[in-house]
Amino acid sequence: MTPMQGLSMPPKLPLLTSRHVAVIGAGAAGLVAARELGREGHSVVVFERGDQVGGTWVYTPKVESDPIGADPRRAVVHSSLYQSLRTNLPREVMGFRDFPFVVKKDDGKNERDPRRFPGHREVLMYLKDFTREFGIGELVRFDTEVECVCLMDGGKWKVRSKRRGELGVDEIYDAVVVCNGHYTEPRIADIPGIDAWPGTQIHSHNYRIPEPFRDQVVILIGSAASAVDISRDIAAVAKEVHVACRSITDATLGKQPGYDNLWIHSMIKSANEDGSVVFQDECAVFADVILHCTGYKFHFPFLETNGVVTVDDNRVGPLYKHVFPPALAPRLSFVGLPWKVIPFPLCELQSKWIAGLLSDRFDLPSQEEMMDDVNAFYYSLEVSGTPKRYTHNLGASQFDYDDWLAVHSGCTLSEEWRKQMYSAVSKRKRAQPETYRDEWDDEDLIIQANQYFLKYFPKEVNNE
Repeated sequence: MTPMQGLSMPPKLPLLTSRHVAVIGAGAAGLVAARELGREGHSVVVFERGDQVGGTWVYTPKVESDPIGADPRRAVVHSSLYQSLRTNLPREVMGFRDFPFVVKKDDGKNERDPRRFPGHREVLMYLKDFTREFGIGELVRFDTEVECVCLMDGGKWKVRSKRRGELGVDEIYDAVVVCNGHYTEPRIADIPGIDAWPGTQIHSHNYRIPEPFRDQVVILIGSAASAVDISRDIAAVAKEVHVACRSITDATLGKQPGYDNLWIHSMIKSANEDGSVVFQDECAVFADVILHCTGYKFHFPFLETNGVVTVDDNRVGPLYKHVFPPALAPRLSFVGLPWKVIPFPLCELQSKWIAGLLSDRFDLPSQEEMMDDVNAFYYSLEVSGTPKRYTHNLGASQFDYDDWLAVHSGCTLSEEWRKQMYSAVSKRKRAQPETYRDEWDDEDLIIQANQYFLKYFPKEVNNE
C-alpha cells in the first residue's frame, strides 16, 4: 500500500443511482458484496456455479483427475479444503463486522462446532446463517456458470451464463463485481529435473485425507498455514515427511520436536531420475511423493477487457487499491484479492466502498490520479525487492488498508481488540504451531470482543 492520502470523507450526493449489477461467485466475498449492493439500492444477480453458497468453504471429497492441476482439460473441483481443516483465525476476529461469528446452539438438524477455531463445516454454516439473515439466497442463480463477461460500447457489460443442462443466456449489466475466489488454479514449484523424477506429484488443492500417504516418504513444499497443517496430518501415517521451505532459520531446520518422522529442510535443489530429491543443503531423500503447498494463481477465464486487466506473475492489474481498474472504474471491480489478511471484514469494507461508488454517493479520483497511485505502489514494491506475485499480499499493512476503506466508505475504523487479537494469534501460531488453536492467553480481548458483539447477538453472547 502507498501511504494513505486524503482521509477526509468523500462527498455525498443527494440523488443516488441504482445500477443493475452482476456478482460472480457466492462465496464469502460474493455474499457480502450482494448484501452491500442491495443495501445501497442496486439490483443484484449473483452467479454461482455450485449448488449452494459458501464457495471455497464447501467441502467435497472429490479431487481432480490431474493431481497437480496442470491439465486445462481436467474437470475442475473448486474446493481446496482438506477434511481436518480448522480455521487459523479465532472466530471473534474472523466474522463480518456487523454479523459476528458467535457460537450457535444446535438446532436439532445441524450440529454446531463451538470451538474458538472451528472446523471448516462451521464456517460454511456461518455463511449460510449470513445468507438467510439478509435474504441473499433469492438473489443467487445456482448451478450457473459465467462463460463470458465482455465490455460493450457505452461502458456496460454483457454477461453470458449457462445453467447446467440449459442453453447459454446473454444479459446486459451496468456493472460487474468479480468474486470468484482464488483457490482453484494451483501454482506449482519449479524443480530442476522434475520431468525425469519417477515419483508422484500432487498439489494441496487435491489433498483431502492422509491415508493415501501411509508408509510413504513424502516431500512437502511450502510454509504457509496449509503446509503446516498438512505436514502434521500426513506425519501421523507416513513413513517420513520432509518439508522444504524458503522462510526458515537454522534453528528450525532438522527433525521437529515431538515427531520421529518430520524434518524441515531448505528448498529443493533438484529431483533426479533415480528417485532422489536433493535439497540446497545437499541433503538427499528418496521420496515417493512431492506435495506442493505452493499457493494458487488468480484466474479469470471468463473476463474479456480488451487487455485492460491482465494477470502477470499473479499481479492482477492495474488495480486502484486492489479493487478497480482505473480505466473501467467503478463499473468493474474485484473483491477479495488481498491475501495474508482477515478476509471477511476486508471483503465487507471493499463491498461497501464499491456499492457507494456505484450509487454516486462517493467519488473516485480521476483515472489519471488512480493510475499515478497504482504506479507509485508498484514502484514501492520494486524498490523494496518485492516480487510481482506478492502484490496483493498485505500482511502487516492490512489494517491500514481496512481503515482507508472504512474512511472512504463512511464506516468506523477497525476495532482495536481485533487488531490486538490478530497480532496475538499470529505470535502464538509461530511459537506453538501444534497447540495455538486450543491454548491461548488473550481472555481480556475475548471479553472486549463479546462486549462488542452484544449489540448484534445479545442472546448468543450472554449464553456462552
